[in-house]
Amino acid sequence: MAEIKSHEFETFLQKSVRNYRIFVIYGPDRGLVSERAGQLAGKTGVALDDPFSLTKLDIADLQKDPGRLVDEAQSIGLFGGEKLIWIRGAANEKYLVESLALLAEKPLEAAYLIVEAGDLKKGSLLRKTAEAARAVMTVPSYADDSRALNGLIDAELGAEKLGITPAARQALIALIGGDRIASRNEVRKLALYCRGLDTVEEHHVTEIIGDASAISVDDAVDAILGGDLNGFLHAMQKISSSKTAIFLVLQACLKQFQLLDTLRAEMEDKGLQAPQVMQTMGRHLHFRRKPILEQALRQWSAESIARESNRLQAAILQSRRRQVLEDSAAMQTLLSTTLQSGRKSA
Repeated sequence: MAEIKSHEFETFLQKSVRNYRIFVIYGPDRGLVSERAGQLAGKTGVALDDPFSLTKLDIADLQKDPGRLVDEAQSIGLFGGEKLIWIRGAANEKYLVESLALLAEKPLEAAYLIVEAGDLKKGSLLRKTAEAARAVMTVPSYADDSRALNGLIDAELGAEKLGITPAARQALIALIGGDRIASRNEVRKLALYCRGLDTVEEHHVTEIIGDASAISVDDAVDAILGGDLNGFLHAMQKISSSKTAIFLVLQACLKQFQLLDTLRAEMEDKGLQAPQVMQTMGRHLHFRRKPILEQALRQWSAESIARESNRLQAAILQSRRRQVLEDSAAMQTLLSTTLQSGRKSA
């Protein structure tokens, strides 16, 4: 079994990455999955700007031609040398799993394979196959905890020779997390805003990342979970008029679905009802918000929560990669989630 813990990735990248040619990166943080895939690709030594050396495939490409992965991995490059096959959007597709198992039986000689997957549950087909193969390194990628976020902040601000006050750090941590690429981009935006200064103050964080009250964002998220279309549109209008980034609503909504996922798992593991779970695991929630979460917990199944979380993750990633589409992509996704909540409560 070849597997590392999420927090061990940096050490693995520096010391052991050359011992493997096949990597499966998975987890709920799509931005972190994508970032780590890029770091692994950089360590292969393959020219990433050479179309003859790098083959990027979406999982849909393999669905049309299930044998393509094996053919690509075992074929010789047009001009010789090593090559990299990079697959995105994987889940538990049988044709992918079968190809991966076949390629893991015999070490690849002139190719590397990177597979970006979503949040694979323990025992899922792709994860089980990857973890059982000695030639495959599986890399879990979970949402950053406070330690990782602090490290990210220090690295990005340090590159601009910026310090940060404790109050500003606390305010910034409250506004990021959930998606590594999105978090990194927000901190870089803050660093650019404060370029030329010595220290980032709390008001800088508020001005550039979230200059509206958190209450407005909470109102929007509550309306989304409750399926309240009019309440959602009203909250979004307030957020827009205050010039708050709509991305913050998208991120807050994702955090709520991640919480729902945790609560739902507790319900199913221990055979509890929604009120019982809220009593034990929802103590930190504001009393006004508890009934909304409890109702959502009754209405959303584990599968639908996972599916919606993946959709929100994809929207966050898209908004960070193509910021010109940030508002429209976020609004479309949030509106869709609101409508789904409304249908479930009808």
